[in-house]
Parts: sequence; C-alpha cells; structure tokens
Amino acid sequence: MVESLLKLGNPPLSKPLLPLPFQFSLSSSRSLPMSSLNSVNVHRSPTASSFHPSILVFSGGTAFNGVVEELKKLTTRVAHVLPVSDDGGSTAEIVRVLGGPAVGDIRSRCLRLSDQSTSEALAVRNLLGYRLPLDAQEAKLEWYSIVEGEHSLWKDVSKAYRETIRAFLAYFQNQILRRTNESFCFSNGSIGNFFFAGARIFFQSLDAAIFLFSRVSQIPTESLVLPVISTNDRLTLGCELWDGMIIRGQNEISHPTNGSLQLIDKENSSTLPSRIKRVFYMSSEGSNLLHEVFPTVNPSVLEQLRNVDCIIYGMGSLFTSICPSLVLLGVGEVIASRSCAKVLVMNGSCDRETSGFGASCFVTAITDALNRTYGHLNNRLKNNPSEYINTIFVPKDGEIPVDMKSLATLGIVHVVSVESMKDPKVGVVYEPTSLIQALSNLLKQK
Repeated sequence: MVESLLKLGNPPLSKPLLPLPFQFSLSSSRSLPMSSLNSVNVHRSPTASSFHPSILVFSGGTAFNGVVEELKKLTTRVAHVLPVSDDGGSTAEIVRVLGGPAVGDIRSRCLRLSDQSTSEALAVRNLLGYRLPLDAQEAKLEWYSIVEGEHSLWKDVSKAYRETIRAFLAYFQNQILRRTNESFCFSNGSIGNFFFAGARIFFQSLDAAIFLFSRVSQIPTESLVLPVISTNDRLTLGCELWDGMIIRGQNEISHPTNGSLQLIDKENSSTLPSRIKRVFYMSSEGSNLLHEVFPTVNPSVLEQLRNVDCIIYGMGSLFTSICPSLVLLGVGEVIASRSCAKVLVMNGSCDRETSGFGASCFVTAITDALNRTYGHLNNRLKNNPSEYINTIFVPKDGEIPVDMKSLATLGIVHVVSVESMKDPKVGVVYEPTSLIQALSNLLKQK
C-alpha cells in the first residue's frame, strides 16, 4: 500500500522507497480507534513498593518541554493533552496549503518524549527535530536532499527506519505537488512537521499519525500524546477582549508577526489593547462571534481525566496553550467531579496574554474557561475555583505576584514554592528536578 501511494504523483526522488517495516495492518489503519492506538491500562494503581502515579498535563508548545525529561524519572504514565489550533511557524504553511489541524505542538512534545539511548534513536530524534534554513531557496534545496535520502542527517539511521520515514516525507512532498495552485514555502520548515502531516493525510487520521510518530521515535507505550480535539479539519482559535474586540488566530493573539517569516519573539510582542475575556473556536473563514463553533473534545482525554491520579495545568501561554483545552464541553464537568490532586503550575513571568496578572487572575481565568462562564448560556457551569484547582506551584523569585488573600477568597490555600533558575531567553523558570520532586511529594501525601 505504501508503494502505491508513491504512484499518485512524481516527487523528485532518485531512489525507490521500501514498504513500512511495522507490525500493524495498514489496510485497516484509516479506521483505527483510539483504544487500539493508546492501549494503556489507566486503571492500574501504584503499588506500595513502586510509586508510579498517572498524570494528565494540559500544556502547549514549549514551556512544559523543559521538565518532560525529569518527569519521566517520576513516571511514564503521563497523558500530554495539547491544542491543535496553532497557526504560526511552519505549521501555518502546512495548514495553508494542505489544511488539517496544527501538529507543531504535538510533534514538539513527541520529540521530547522520544528515546535517545542509542545512536540511532538520537539520529532519528535529530532528523525529526531538524529545521530548514530561513532562506527559502536554501531550505528547498536542503529539503530535496533530505527527502531523497542523501542528507548527512540520515547517517546513523538504519535502512528500515530510513525507508519508513522517507515514505511519509515523500508522501508529504507528493501532496504539495498536487496543489498546483499553491506554492509551498519550506523556509524554517520542521522535518518532523512534514513527516507528521504526511502520515496524517495518508491515514486520514490524526490519531494514527500520532501512533506512527510515537513508534518511530520510540516513545514509552504508557506515555500518551493526545490532541484535545481529534480531527482532520482545520481549527481556528479566536479570543474576545473585554473591550469587545475579536482577534482571529492563535498567532495573532499570542505573538503576532505581521506576516514576517522571521523567528517568533514572544518576549517583545506588543501588549493587547484590553485583557482577554475568553477564547473560543471559530469557523476557518469567520471573523466575529457569529462564527463561533463548538468542536467535540477527544473522548480519550475525558477517559484519562476520569482515571488519573493528578491533573496539571502546565506553565505556558495561559489563553492560547492551556484554555483551548479547557473550554470544550465535558472537560469542566469531569475535572470538577474528581477528588485527585489538581495542580496549577504558575509561570515565572507574564507575557502578552497575561500582562498585569497575579496568581489569582490565573485561577480565575482557568475557572472561567472550565465553567465556560462567558460562552453560550446553555453551556455554562457554576463550579467554584477550588473544584478545579487545589494546589498551586510557584517558582521562587518569580515575577508574578502571589496574592494569598485573593487566592484564599477563591478557596485555594495550598501554595508550594519551588526552586527556580534564570533562563537568559525567557527569564525565571523552574529548576526541573525541584519541580518534579515537589510534585512527587504532593502525590505521595495525597
């Protein structure tokens, strides 16, 4: 079947590709259920001799990536829930030309979870984590070198892995060539994103693409990377400001680039004209509140929420990384029903989305998102903040005020200070070992 997909077009390949060396049926892959892709026993409890808790993390692009390696030392039973509405960087170009959901955040987390214990595992990780040059012509030439299997990145990748990965890179190239009305720009393109997009289009399944990517990069089978919405459609995030203004597109909300191809600078983005009231999903061509849509949450996310030992709201962009996963119907209902640890991991500093926020503002924003306070009247909940959050982690020397009195009025009194360090690019961040140790201590107490 993989051989036949190459006959659909004529990508510039100098070498034939081999069938996939995987032990699963490609003939039935288009209808693989999530239960078969993520075969994890979520009901298993840690034993007295082996503390191995199950955790679900709501997070986004890069902020939580810094502690993923350390978290694996505590447990591999982690469900990473990620949004699929990013429309910046090379993801934007893929979505523009080929459509579909954004896969950049998912690819980034998969790579952080991937194996690096052998030279081949490292080579695969380096290949799928590689970005092409910013110059469009240089990027295109280097892309052809990679897809033809001639680039030095393939050096330590065995033939079986090489031909598997090349098959889906070639399929991605084939899909681009078939869009004769669109010219694809490879500038700063992510090879992992291209592989992911090729697999998703081939299988017509985002879940199957994640499964394949997870196996290629040798992610532990108990570690799940879950799109909060399982779809093959393009998703557009919108936000409503308190002054009534509507902003369309995650990139425009978080760090607008004004159409520039240069690397994103989140730290120096201009401030918003008003604070964000809520985020919501809108039709791809929509521009106002009349175009709001209500996608369905991935059932696997709700299944995990019902069974994990701990729910974490990870650090990152509050309104564009965390809240898009919280506003969906069913998420607030399940979280409020649980009596497990529910931890908000505070950022070390504010960004464009949270300028002037204190810790209580983060709690209120998360509560409003889960309650869908400013959404459709029939979809609103009235749960208290303490039903969603019972512990807050804050980094020592963090720049966001921890307003204890305001937190207490919200019913939250358990605040844990965690060792931090200074990152020259983003400021105060958690010391990874200390953060995971604090989490371990909390879960053992629970």
